[in-house]
Amino acid sequence: MKTSHIVSTFALAAGVAAVIGLYLDPKLETDVSSETAGAATTAPSVASLAVNEPATTARRKTTIRNRPDGHYWTRALVNKKTSVEFMVDTGASVVALTYKDAQKMGLRPDQLDYRWEIRTAGGKTMGASVVIDQIQIGQVKVKNVEAMVLRTDLEQSLLGMSFLRELYSYEFRGDRMIIQQ
Repeated sequence: MKTSHIVSTFALAAGVAAVIGLYLDPKLETDVSSETAGAATTAPSVASLAVNEPATTARRKTTIRNRPDGHYWTRALVNKKTSVEFMVDTGASVVALTYKDAQKMGLRPDQLDYRWEIRTAGGKTMGASVVIDQIQIGQVKVKNVEAMVLRTDLEQSLLGMSFLRELYSYEFRGDRMIIQQ
C-alpha cells in the first residue's frame, strides 16, 4: 500500500469523525439541558444513576483462616445466641447442620421431617429442611439462610452456598478467605 493512500484514508476517517462530532454535540447538550430542566418530574436515566453512585461503599468484611488440615474453619453466632463451628464448603449447596448443632440451636431435630435424600462425600443420608434466622461471622450477617439438618453421617456443620451466595464477594488469598457483604 502506498503512503499517500494511507494518509488519504486517515484524513477521510478524521473528517467523518469530525462531522459526527459536530452533529452529536448539539444533541448531547440539548439532552443534558432538558434532563436538568425536567429532573424534578422525571425518573433519572440509567447513566445518571451510575454517575451519582457514591465513590466509596463501606462493606462489612471478615477474614477466615485455614487450619493445618487445609480447610477454612470459622465460629459463627447463629440466631444471635448459639456459637457453632463451621467448615466452609463451596461444594455444599446449602448450609448443613449436624444433629448436635441443631440441638444446640434449639431446632428440636428429633421433631423435624427428614424427607430429603442428601448425597454427601460419605454416601447418602436423610435431611430436614430448616431456615436459620441469622448467621453472623465477625461483622458479616446473613439472614434467612436455607439449611439442612442431617440425621447421620455428618461430623461437622458445613457453611455452604446458601450462606456464601448472599455475600457481595468471597475470595481466597493464601491461607485466608475474605468474605464481604
